[in-house]
Amino acid sequence: MRNMTTPDRNRVQLTGISSRAYEHPADRSALVAMRSLSGFDAVLKRTSGLFSERRLRLMFLASAVRTTDTQFRALHDMGRDSAYILDLHRIPEIYVQQDPKAYAMAIGFDEPFIIVSTGLLDLMDDEELRFVIGHETSHILSGHAVYGTMLAILTRLATRVAWIPLGYIGLRVIVAALEEWQRKAEMSADRGGLLAGQDPDAALRALMKLAGGSRLHEMNIEAFLDQAREYDTAGDVRDGLLKVLNMLGTTHPFAVTRVAELDRWRRSGEYDRIIGGTYPRREDDGNASITEEIKAAANSYRESWAQSQDPFIGVLRDVAEGAVNAGERIFNRFSRREN
Repeated sequence: MRNMTTPDRNRVQLTGISSRAYEHPADRSALVAMRSLSGFDAVLKRTSGLFSERRLRLMFLASAVRTTDTQFRALHDMGRDSAYILDLHRIPEIYVQQDPKAYAMAIGFDEPFIIVSTGLLDLMDDEELRFVIGHETSHILSGHAVYGTMLAILTRLATRVAWIPLGYIGLRVIVAALEEWQRKAEMSADRGGLLAGQDPDAALRALMKLAGGSRLHEMNIEAFLDQAREYDTAGDVRDGLLKVLNMLGTTHPFAVTRVAELDRWRRSGEYDRIIGGTYPRREDDGNASITEEIKAAANSYRESWAQSQDPFIGVLRDVAEGAVNAGERIFNRFSRREN
């Protein structure tokens, strides 16, 4: 059992919160579908020789520093607080790994744990770190490890069958879809990190630092948001295509996109509604409709396309809408003939 202590300042505990409260619609629809497949995660764990939670935990237990009340206590308390606020039944272990690169990750199926690099500790202040730990805790609450492991397995398999053209193409299509899912999963975890830390400015600063480093006095969040808007609107159709190509093979959205998306979500009022106690509960997860979640995901993409000023997205939107209209006309024509 965890130690039910309260955070070190007045943050709201989100009792019984479902991860559906903060998940991006495209992420949520995939997860609802996966959760409906009874025993899928158990099958994946048995068949995967790539991932061994026990082996990895032993490796970090031997080569990293586990946070406790006497080691990296502040970080340990952040993990406790994030678990308390998001109402996890077990506090994930946190390990600090020596590495100048700034990163954090959540690993595991049954007893997930969090890895934080010393580079990240050196880069972030306490409130920014709290957002990062909340981000990783949100990954754990959502159960993102199942899909993430599938992505790693298929990526590795794709390299082995690259000499088989059709097999490779088919796997690359699946991998590309999973990479798109994981990018949306990162946006979900950003929202969860904000809910855990409950400091919007610190959350945006943390994401901005991932792009520009520690010299915060040289950066400005409003200017960075302007940069995000310029990225969205800059160039012509060719630049839009290059943006899409730049995303191939990536599992995280670019920093300007993450800042803009998190700021947009907060300003939408959803963050305040959740903090105010209006959110889906975990006890109702079993009643979530796959069909409704897929519709929500489609609407989310449709809204993001409508909001985008990218000329390439505009072309794709026009083509997609034209195809839908043509399909409706053909369907109506055949319907009239049959009648």
